[in-house]
Amino acid sequence: MLVDGNGIPLSLVVSGAERHDVKLLEPTLDKIVVVRPRSRQHLCADKGYMGKKALQIILERGYVPHVRQWGEEVDRSRKKKGYKPRRWKVERTHSWLNRYRKLLVRFEKLAASHEALLELACALTAFRRTITIYG
Repeated sequence: MLVDGNGIPLSLVVSGAERHDVKLLEPTLDKIVVVRPRSRQHLCADKGYMGKKALQIILERGYVPHVRQWGEEVDRSRKKKGYKPRRWKVERTHSWLNRYRKLLVRFEKLAASHEALLELACALTAFRRTITIYG
């Protein structure tokens, strides 16, 4: 899942649990549903996206990579007052999606059915978050 700075879902890709995150980086970045602004875009990720291939994918799509080691953001948050790690926004979005009880346990046999339910939940979450931000 790819989210913006407010935790609003921008992209979602579904696969089996045994696939590593870096293998889904390219389809996730290609599946963004909104038009990106022309200004410089930053992509924050954790250590799971370290490596030459992931860095190449990020740079090819015009992002400025910020790939952090485990615990690096925690060290920064202790040093700077008011600094919060950025990855918590993704975890918060996952928590919002977990509120949809249908998604907690996957009973759908087809991946397309499960992905459709996830996209519906992301659309509802984006709608609710947009109203609270701009409304």
